[in-house]
Amino acid sequence: MIDTHNPKIGVVGAGSWGTALADLLAAKGYAVQLWAYEPEVVESIASDRENRLFLPEIILEKGLHASDDLAEVVGGKDLVLMVVPSHEMRRVAGMAAAHLPDDAIVVSASKGIENKTHRTMTGILGELLPKKERLAVLSGPSFAIEVAQRMPTVVTAAAVDIDVANDVQAVFATSYFRVYTNTDVIGVELGGAIKNVIAIASGIVDGLGLGLNSRAAVITRGLTEIRRLGIRMGANPHTFAGLAGVGDLMLTCTGTLSRNHTVGKMIGEGKTLGDILSEMRMVAEGVKTAKSVYNLSKKLGVDMPIAHSVHAVLYDNLDPRAAVYQLMTRNLKSELEDVE
Repeated sequence: MIDTHNPKIGVVGAGSWGTALADLLAAKGYAVQLWAYEPEVVESIASDRENRLFLPEIILEKGLHASDDLAEVVGGKDLVLMVVPSHEMRRVAGMAAAHLPDDAIVVSASKGIENKTHRTMTGILGELLPKKERLAVLSGPSFAIEVAQRMPTVVTAAAVDIDVANDVQAVFATSYFRVYTNTDVIGVELGGAIKNVIAIASGIVDGLGLGLNSRAAVITRGLTEIRRLGIRMGANPHTFAGLAGVGDLMLTCTGTLSRNHTVGKMIGEGKTLGDILSEMRMVAEGVKTAKSVYNLSKKLGVDMPIAHSVHAVLYDNLDPRAAVYQLMTRNLKSELEDVE
């Protein structure tokens, strides 16, 4: 247990999501330090109380202090929030590990699956940190800008140890940021990661102008694929009917603020992946996660045709319209096949 009334908090990662969460915590009166890789982010927060690079036009709380010193940000903290891109989690967590107190709660708010190992973010953190039972995940339908604007948002905090989940819930909950608890860590993480791949598919459908029926089909059958892989990996199937499952999937597949949906939409409109990514400053996690999901599902023998089609479009130059045709003309089957 930690002192949830006055915890010392470090936030690692000053993108839009990390900054929004750090600001939320500082607004509760907590002492919050935010680690930023970019010197200009540290400077703009210190001078103007604004992260002009990743969260512009949001005036940040005075209790939020940015730094480029990772050891300072995580050292002596009760709770450390990791909000770095998934492909950077291993490197950054490795640097932070030596400075983290053994009893600190470490919360991942990053969504992805590592390409080489197929590990989720807590899987990576569990390799590097001394106490796996002190790990937690924060996930759910939550665009950073809306949280920063104090719009009502509901998420879930998951940890194997329910006491840890309860502590995270207490630390993050506000009148506009409601937090539920869950002990199904793998289910929450898979829901948060794979929905980004399905959101790319949803964006492709929109970019091709195929209508709302098509989008609804992608979302519904995409959820089936997420659930199918989750059950195979030991997740609670009920998790996928909740905030980290259908909730996050709906938001990311339909919201105009979704980077993954935007990538898919531009692909559907005829742009190349290389050109799209060269124009984006922030990370669309589904692009890298598509590789992990493809390889992991093949390894485990899990049927995920939508996710595999996204992989083929991104990495094998499959024409998006051809991908749609292939999906629509697969062998006919029962809707409930392989659904437990």
